[in-house]
Amino acid sequence: MKALHVFVVELEKQIHDTIETESGLNLYIDTRFENGQFPQRVTSGPVVSPPYKYNTGVEVGDELYFHHLVVLDEGQKLTGNDKHFIVSYDPEVALNNQAIAYKSKKDGKIRCLAGWCLLEAIEEEEEKGIIEVVSLKEKLPTTAKAVYLCEEAKEMGVKPGDVVGFKQNRDYRIKIDGKEYFRTRAVDLMYILE
Repeated sequence: MKALHVFVVELEKQIHDTIETESGLNLYIDTRFENGQFPQRVTSGPVVSPPYKYNTGVEVGDELYFHHLVVLDEGQKLTGNDKHFIVSYDPEVALNNQAIAYKSKKDGKIRCLAGWCLLEAIEEEEEKGIIEVVSLKEKLPTTAKAVYLCEEAKEMGVKPGDVVGFKQNRDYRIKIDGKEYFRTRAVDLMYILE
């Protein structure tokens, strides 16, 4: 198969509904309840076909990391194959691009795709004083360390290791090799902390 302008990935399931204990016992996670499915959605899979129209550098067998909408509500299945899912790709507009990053099977390196960046959470110092303020609302992050960057972010002068500020509510999380990152579009980066 040769996909023309989208990625095609193969997924065994759309939700991570089991966890394995240290002793090897598999436990089932009931994801029917509030927010149960969202954090358990599958967001990566092996590439069956990269888009023929674009030179992305992605090859068959590379691991593609994608937006959670790919598997939402039965997902974007390829007609005729329940294990193959379509991941839209647009090199010009990150909002239309569900393909976030990939890990090369050749060298194991992670590379971001058109418009996306992967940021690492940083520990924010808490102000200590005589009176301790108790907040019932979690403070949403608006700064993080740049780890993996798309070309657009590099052209803006952002380098890996920079602490960057981003628009509020752009801290969507994705796990890659067991580590959690914020997946953020380059257009949502606001400044570099100096």
